[in-house]
Amino acid sequence: MSERYLGESIPKLGFGCMRLPMKDGAIDMPQFKKMVDAFMEQGFRYFDTAYGYLDGKSEGAVKEAVVDRYPRDQFFLATKMPLWTINETADYEVRFAEQLSRTGAGYFDFYLLHNLSGDQIEKTETLGGFDFLKSLKEKGLARHIGFSYHDTAARLDELLTKHPEVEFVQLQINYADWESESVQSRLCYETVRKHGKSVVIMEPVKGGSLALMSEKVQGIFKGADPDASVASWAIRFAASLDGVITVLSGMSNEEQMADNLSTVKNFKPLTEDERKIIAQVTEILDNTPTVPCTDCKYCTENCPQGIKIPAYISAYNNYKIFANKDGFKGRLEMIKKESGDLSDCLACGVCEGRCPQHIGIIDLLKEIAEAAK
Repeated sequence: MSERYLGESIPKLGFGCMRLPMKDGAIDMPQFKKMVDAFMEQGFRYFDTAYGYLDGKSEGAVKEAVVDRYPRDQFFLATKMPLWTINETADYEVRFAEQLSRTGAGYFDFYLLHNLSGDQIEKTETLGGFDFLKSLKEKGLARHIGFSYHDTAARLDELLTKHPEVEFVQLQINYADWESESVQSRLCYETVRKHGKSVVIMEPVKGGSLALMSEKVQGIFKGADPDASVASWAIRFAASLDGVITVLSGMSNEEQMADNLSTVKNFKPLTEDERKIIAQVTEILDNTPTVPCTDCKYCTENCPQGIKIPAYISAYNNYKIFANKDGFKGRLEMIKKESGDLSDCLACGVCEGRCPQHIGIIDLLKEIAEAAK
C-alpha cells in the first residue's frame, strides 16, 4: 500500500541534533553515541542537523556518531542550507559541498532551506534557492526537499502556491504556540496540509520549557496520568497530528532520550479527555501575568548603555510562564552578547519616559537580574 503522505511510515520521533549533550564546553561524543545507539535499537531512524548548529560542529558530530557507525540505508539524515551565508548563487554549491564533506553522508534524505522567513524569502528567490533545491533532487543528492519556516501563514501560502515542488515544511508546533498570534502554529500547519504537503515538527517541547512548568501545571498533568512525564504530553500533542513525517526532539542526555523513546515507542494519539487537560493547561499559561511590553523598542532608541530592554523582558515573561530557569538564564547570556548587561543600567529614566505602556523599567531590570540568581 502506498503512503497517504510523504513520511507516513517513518517513526514519529526524530533526533534533533541542535542540543546535544555537552561536557567541558564540547560535545560529549561518548554519551551522544550511546543515545544514537538507543535510538536506533528502538527502531527510530530520523536525524536532523544543520550547518550552524553548535557553532558548526553538529554535522561533524553526526558523521562520527551516526554516518560512520551505521549503514547508510538504515537511517534518514536531514540538514539545512544556511541562507544567511548565501550572498550569490554560486554560494549554494560551495556550502552544499561543505555539508557533504562534513557529514560524509553521500546524499541527504531530507534537505531544507534553513529558516526561510522574513527578508530571506526575497533574497532566496532572487538568488535561485529553489532552483538549487530542485537540482539536488534531480541529481539524487537530496531525496526530498523542503524548508524550515518561522513566518506568517499568509506568506507560507504564497510560497507553497509558487513552489509546488516543495515536498515538506518544518514548523514550530507545540500546544503552547498552537493558537499564538506570532508563531501561528495551527494556521501554518493547516496551510501546509491544505497544499497536500507533509510536516516535520520542531520545538514540540518549546526548547524544554514544556518539560518543566509550574507546580500547578505539573499537578494537573500528574493528576491525569501519574506515570507520564510532563514532556510526554507535549510530544504526544505534536505526534497526534496528521501528515507528520516526524517530531524532532533536541535531546541533551540519556534520560531525555529514554523518556521520549518510551512515549513514542508504543504511541497512542491523545484522547478527547487528554485534549481537555492540555486545554486547561494552555488556559493557565495564557492567563499567567506578564509584563505588558509590546516590543515597540521606543525604550532602546536613546538608551546610553545599549541595553536591549524588550529582549530581556521577553525572556522574563517566558520564565514567568514556563518556570524554566536554566532556559531563562541561558537566554539572558545570549542577549548579553549583543546588548548591554542588566547591571549596566544607569537608572537615567530615558526609557521610562518613552514607554507607551508606562512600565517601571528601572525596577523591572533589577527584578529580572534578581530572578536569574
